[in-house]
Amino acid sequence: MRPVLHDWIRRSHGTLTFRLTQVLTGHGCFGRYLCRLGREATSGCHHCDTGDEDTALHTLQECPAWTEQRRELVAHTGLDTSLPAVVRTMVGSSTGWDAVSSFCEQVMFAKEEAERERERNSLLRSRQRRTRRRRRSDSDLRPP
Repeated sequence: MRPVLHDWIRRSHGTLTFRLTQVLTGHGCFGRYLCRLGREATSGCHHCDTGDEDTALHTLQECPAWTEQRRELVAHTGLDTSLPAVVRTMVGSSTGWDAVSSFCEQVMFAKEEAERERERNSLLRSRQRRTRRRRRSDSDLRPP
C-alpha cells in the first residue's frame, strides 16, 4: 500500500465535505466538467482573464481570482499546491486538513454562486427573447 493511501486510511482527523470532494475529484463547478456535461458552452475559467481551462488544478494552483484564499493553503503546503501535495497536507495534520478544507469551501461556494448567477442571467435572456415576439392584435383574439 502506498504511504499516502495508508496515511489517508489511518488518519484520525478530517471529514470529507461536498466541496472538498469536488476539488479532489474535479467533478464540480469547473468549466471543463460543466462543459463536458453540456451545462457550459466553454471550458474556460469565468473568474480570470488568463484564457485557461477551468479545472480543479487551475483553481488550486493558478487562478488569480483565488490568490487570497490560496495564502492559507500555501502556508501549509508550501509553494507546491499540486493534488498530491494537497492530499499529503490533509493527511499530515488536522490543521493541514482544515486549511485545505477551508480553501475548498470558500472557493467552491463562490464558484457555485457565480454559476447560479450565470444560469439566472441565461434564463432571463431566454425569457426576454420569448416575450419580445410579436403579439397578435386584439381583433385576432376574438372567438370565430
